[in-house]
Amino acid sequence: MNDFFLIRKNLFRKRLRAVLMIISIAVAFAIFGVLGSFERAFYAGQEIAQADRLVVVNKINFTQPLPISYFNRVRAVEGVKQVAHLNWFGGYYQDSKNFLIVFAVEPETYLDIVSTDINVPPEARQIFLRERTSALVGENMAKKWGWKVGDHVPISSNIFSQKNGSHTWDFTIAGIFTKRIEQLDTNFMVFPFAYFDETRSFGKDNIGWLTLRTTSAAVNDKVAKTIDAMFANSPYETATDTEKAFNKAFVAQLGNIALIVGLVVGAAFATILMIVGNTMVMTVRERTREIGVLKTLGFSGERILRLVLGESVLLALIGGLIGTGLAAIAIMNLRESLMQFVPGMTLAPSIVLLAVAIMLVLGLLTGLVPAVGAMRLKIVTALGRS
Repeated sequence: MNDFFLIRKNLFRKRLRAVLMIISIAVAFAIFGVLGSFERAFYAGQEIAQADRLVVVNKINFTQPLPISYFNRVRAVEGVKQVAHLNWFGGYYQDSKNFLIVFAVEPETYLDIVSTDINVPPEARQIFLRERTSALVGENMAKKWGWKVGDHVPISSNIFSQKNGSHTWDFTIAGIFTKRIEQLDTNFMVFPFAYFDETRSFGKDNIGWLTLRTTSAAVNDKVAKTIDAMFANSPYETATDTEKAFNKAFVAQLGNIALIVGLVVGAAFATILMIVGNTMVMTVRERTREIGVLKTLGFSGERILRLVLGESVLLALIGGLIGTGLAAIAIMNLRESLMQFVPGMTLAPSIVLLAVAIMLVLGLLTGLVPAVGAMRLKIVTALGRS
């Protein structure tokens, strides 16, 4: 009779109690898996940031505009290799619930800036540069809506309107681009800024922000200071920072997701730690006389320690693996509905490995106190308890 057989039998001696503890642990790990994956996908934009790219925004807030005249002035700064301007469109398709990530861009410079990120077919590039009502659509977005090259799609804005009062712009899909970087999600589209600027009812000749590529990451600080000094004390002062910092500031507008996830997951595990730990203490106490008998039969204190710890670790592993499996299923079902906010959400191997490590730690922590108590229990004391 090996130890694993004894551990398994002891764990499921009272099946209802074991099942309830497994369910509790599974729920905690399901929460951990889903929220951990959400957080990872939410901050994925920082992983694709390029070291030689800077972003110039209005000093007040990146939601405030900048004059389009800044484009050529920044372009002339020493150390700037290329610069493009972008404008958030706030788009949706057919229904306001169908939110889309849409940008109005200066076609040629934008495609140059993102050439390391996306792959645009040559014929699509030519059409996009030539046709003012054209649009480039990411592969994921095209798949979601069933769009093809040449399709005419009406895209509405919940921010802007046209001079004729309409909130809808009509586009022809010039091409579908794919990603060059694994972490990039292609669930977005771009269209020429000129078409947007000449038709919108307000904000003409204003842009959202500038994205620029420097000659080297080593000159980033110098370029940033030069640009901000150039527009200091003007009606539209600027704040220039790295692309990674900009992405971080952008997601920070939605709150400290990492803190929220940490608090929720921490509360779940703290609760489970107390419940399972207390249950394990009660379980071992119920078996006091049995432990005494085992020691009388020659079981060493160290072996008793291993049996009790093994039981708590097995409990944590069963519940944790079930919970991780439930998290994977939940993520598969939620991925489509959350794609607009957390594209590329998946249960990454790193999260699974971390979950397994937590299972082992949880099992050791909940079983340590009763296991040490059982190891130190004297035979006379154990057999003398009623």
